Amino acid sequence: MKTAITSNGQDLDSKIDLRFGRAFGFIIYDTVDDTFKFIDNAQNLNASQGAGIQAAQNVVNQNVDAVITGHCGPKAFKVLSSAGVKIYIGAEGTIKEIIEKFKKNELPEAEEANVEGHWV
Repeated sequence: MKTAITSNGQDLDSKIDLRFGRAFGFIIYDTVDDTFKFIDNAQNLNASQGAGIQAAQNVVNQNVDAVITGHCGPKAFKVLSSAGVKIYIGAEGTIKEIIEKFKKNELPEAEEANVEGHWV
């Protein structure tokens, strides 16, 4: 299973970035073979609008099955869920810690966005 995790750094020791659309980047983690890569999100960090939609499309293009983040707005949530991507919100800690919680099914799946649009 490929999972995109919002990250404030480029490795597994980085902390989760609580923002989805304006996250520093995404760790794309494969639970099958325990590998990861970093995807930069610089183009959306200072976008005046559409950051969530654009970030969601970039994540969908990575063929992920799930997204783990702190907060997700309604437009990004719609793009992700329409593509069949499961969304887990409210996560905190390092990427390593979050991956362990995810593997143990300790993260609740979101049913709706948990912030309004343009949250920073």
